[in-house]
Amino acid sequence: IVRSKCSVMMAFFCQRALLLSLAAAVSVYADMKLDCRPDLVTLVWTESRSQADTSLLRLGDCFPTSLSAREAVFSVGVNDCNFRRLVTGDQLMYTNDLTYVSPPGSHILPFTHPVVCAYERPKDWYPLVYNPVFHTYGQGDLVFHIGLMNDDFSGPAESTSFPLGSFIPIMVSVVQKSHQPLLLLLEECVAATTPELLPESSIYPIIANKGCLVDSKVSRSKFEPRQKSSEIHLSLQAFRFGLGEEVFIHCKLVAWDPIGLDNTNKACHYNKEHGWELLDNSGYSNLCDCCESSCKSRRMRSITSGKHGIVQNAVLGPLTVTDVLS
Repeated sequence: IVRSKCSVMMAFFCQRALLLSLAAAVSVYADMKLDCRPDLVTLVWTESRSQADTSLLRLGDCFPTSLSAREAVFSVGVNDCNFRRLVTGDQLMYTNDLTYVSPPGSHILPFTHPVVCAYERPKDWYPLVYNPVFHTYGQGDLVFHIGLMNDDFSGPAESTSFPLGSFIPIMVSVVQKSHQPLLLLLEECVAATTPELLPESSIYPIIANKGCLVDSKVSRSKFEPRQKSSEIHLSLQAFRFGLGEEVFIHCKLVAWDPIGLDNTNKACHYNKEHGWELLDNSGYSNLCDCCESSCKSRRMRSITSGKHGIVQNAVLGPLTVTDVLS
């Protein structure tokens, strides 16, 4: 029994030593400055390696707020980016991970660097109670939300009625409790006049073909620039389908491994000047080429297995599109 315990302890210390040595190796090539304030955390990561792409750095599930060739800056709140909160004695600690997602074939290996902010615990502090505004769906230890937003996506919409031709701002998000940062994608969305999709239901396709915003070819609909990997913002131009009736948006959401993008796991919209563009990295927009045909995976793998991602069906509505002339 003693030998068994020792072997477990040795494995733990060896793993710990390996993580520390990797962090030390990364520190040789980079410098991290962390400023923890009550309402703002600022992290500045400076790279010396010319091959490193600072746009591939993530703080939890957040993208950098500003970038240069050698520097990535994150200015975020402690309630964002999947910071983990821990109360220990008179301290309130927020921990996170700075990760580098290395693209295939890169000489720069992926890495994780710990980020810790410690504050004096307020005497009147108590855990916040989360009251979701959106339609909420749970699967495993992931919680999905989908909701209508105001024009700048800063809060929930004040109305569920939208004039024809205006934009319907939709935000979809996933709260990740124990997962490594995942990328949220919309695999398919259709509009229908029923809260459930039935064989006889009339539908209007919005997103099809494994993440292609097909509605953007005939409208001004588009994905907005992503602020967090766990969120996706869609500006959907109000359409004639179901005009004046209650309309429901039925979507298939996918929380996916961020380094596992391919032509069946992507977010693409149509730019009238440049054609199909990939939301997360326009340099790989060739993944969207199949939007004009059929997007099929070259590799056989199951999303529902949980190895690469999790699928969740969601319904948003009812909402109403009104004719501005009526």
